[in-house]
Amino acid sequence: MTRSPAPVTVRVPAKVNVQLAVGGPRPDGFHDLANVFLAVGLYDEVTVTPADELLITVAGPDAGQVPADASNLAARAAIALAARHGLEPRVHIHIAKDIPVAGGMAGGSADAAGALVACDALWGTGASREELLAICAELGSDVPFSLVGGAALGRGRGELLEPLETGGAFHWVFAVADGGLSTPEVYRECDRLRGDAAVPEPEASAALVEALRAGDAVALAGALANDLQPAALSLRPSLAATLAAGTEAGALAALVSGSGPTTAFLAKDAESAHAVAGALAASGTCRAVRVTTGPARGATVV
Repeated sequence: MTRSPAPVTVRVPAKVNVQLAVGGPRPDGFHDLANVFLAVGLYDEVTVTPADELLITVAGPDAGQVPADASNLAARAAIALAARHGLEPRVHIHIAKDIPVAGGMAGGSADAAGALVACDALWGTGASREELLAICAELGSDVPFSLVGGAALGRGRGELLEPLETGGAFHWVFAVADGGLSTPEVYRECDRLRGDAAVPEPEASAALVEALRAGDAVALAGALANDLQPAALSLRPSLAATLAAGTEAGALAALVSGSGPTTAFLAKDAESAHAVAGALAASGTCRAVRVTTGPARGATVV
């Protein structure tokens, strides 16, 4: 195995769920999903350096909310890769955060994928793509997509990925809310709101998949869907005002990103995206606003 003597930095993107269809609860407590992911150009950077012991440091917006111990998903990724290759995880993992924390944009999952790719390069483990994806799936439902990026349909818990074609760039605005939402709590609220109603098997929308393939923002706007949105709004009613503000400012569509509380707004072009962002920033309904595009590449050594 060829080790890298120098630090290795990996850039890894955030995601938005352009469709999140949620089935009923499974015996293992998870839910079957049809989860259409789109990677977007907001990035964390994960840098790994040889060290005497496992060390996690975090910098950037809301860094204080990120655990700096072995419970961090990036640390768990390093431990899992090391264990498979008979190594000790003696590494300093530094996470430069730019993806909103606890915002439904898979920041923690991104850091795990980034640490995995970086440690593989640092230690020269030569892990195959399949091995890395298997470790990702063990770490969490969103981690495999953070590795591959682009656009993909996630089945199972979201970890079984099928790449999807995209025909161009889509323009997005993200409104960051104060505080986070617990993903397990949002799923519990989803189940509570559904009560005894029959829940259909989750399926990807053919119209949405075709809109991605064609690069058609208007068609994509008409197909965006998130089964967790009612639960997120139930737990955080103030998000409704944010969604309304972006829609009134000209967004083609608005939805809660994943389990929230970040809200996502699809715009027809860059000019419209900046107009929506300006209106959201002035609305007083969110803490911060970010403008970007998707799809974006997955975890990449820089």
